[in-house]
Amino acid sequence: MTQENAQNDQQINVELSEDMAEGVYSNLAMIAHSNSEFVLDFIRMLPGVPKAKVKARVIVTPEHAKRLLAALKDNIRKYEDAYGPIQNRSEEEATNFNFPMNFGGPGGEA
Repeated sequence: MTQENAQNDQQINVELSEDMAEGVYSNLAMIAHSNSEFVLDFIRMLPGVPKAKVKARVIVTPEHAKRLLAALKDNIRKYEDAYGPIQNRSEEEATNFNFPMNFGGPGGEA
């Protein structure tokens, strides 16, 4: 067995705490990069709140960013094979996107 095959057969024990398992909801992501890293900020925007908050920041190497892109493409393909195509917004819709003030629920009254 080659060293590459031996490495592929190794299992990684990943620990996931209860707090981390809950996850963080994000409806916006911003990506920046330098020559040595990519910075992914996951942001939550709330309706009627002019200030959005970064809920998580992940910093990765360029090589890892490329592997992440490949993994996302593979998972999106598998998702679409199972559930159908994900609808893309037109570029104009995406740049003019606004949250409804009440998220489709009843409006507040004072």
